[in-house]
Amino acid sequence: MYELNICYLYPDLLNLYGDRGNIIALQRRCHWRDIEVNVEHISIGDALKYEDYDIFFIGGGQDYEQTIIQDDLMNGKREIIIEAVEAGKVFLAICGGFQLLGKYYKTHSGKEIECLGALNIWTHAGDTRLIGNFVFETEFLKKNGENYRVVGFENHAGKTYLGEGVKPLGKVIKGFGNNGEDGFEGAVYKNTICTYSHGSLLPKNPALADHLIMLALLNKYPDFQGLAPLDDELENLAHDSLIKKFTG
Repeated sequence: MYELNICYLYPDLLNLYGDRGNIIALQRRCHWRDIEVNVEHISIGDALKYEDYDIFFIGGGQDYEQTIIQDDLMNGKREIIIEAVEAGKVFLAICGGFQLLGKYYKTHSGKEIECLGALNIWTHAGDTRLIGNFVFETEFLKKNGENYRVVGFENHAGKTYLGEGVKPLGKVIKGFGNNGEDGFEGAVYKNTICTYSHGSLLPKNPALADHLIMLALLNKYPDFQGLAPLDDELENLAHDSLIKKFTG
């Protein structure tokens, strides 16, 4: 039997707009395939050993919550998280978590707040919030031979930009995405996936949930052959109806 260990970072502080639903989706889709899943909550002051986990999740939070965890991240867990990313551990980072994995966040006053530096990305404070349901298209996931469309909800003032070595997660079809300027959403580096998509992301987009599970299993079990298919009729109906509603 296969087994995956999930590290949920700061669940008591970073759980904006139902981000915890991503953990639930991963658990359910693994359990339906008889894949054992263990979830451990890691917060301020907790020891972290990245080798113990296969998937890391960090959700979104407001500036206040991000300030609370800043010292713990930068002085206690920074190098461990960077090593985990470089080792190919699967990461899913949402909104504030997305920004925290980058190099810095520049405030309106021009002050650069140092972040983890795990990814070559950076964020500038914007003048207006980018809010609403949005849809973006991926190239690495397919559905019926076409690029898979991901649906979510964004609400962020920060504008994120990608540097060399980091690819966008997708191309915006409806909404703003990373910065409302370049037409891209999210970031991909090795097995790390970042996005501004709340709401929750994975229950609405089962193909993306399965992609993360597959990456984790391939990283842990080199001989892994692939995921058993699930009956996703209801999930796909919900997904497709939202895509149609927001882009129609």
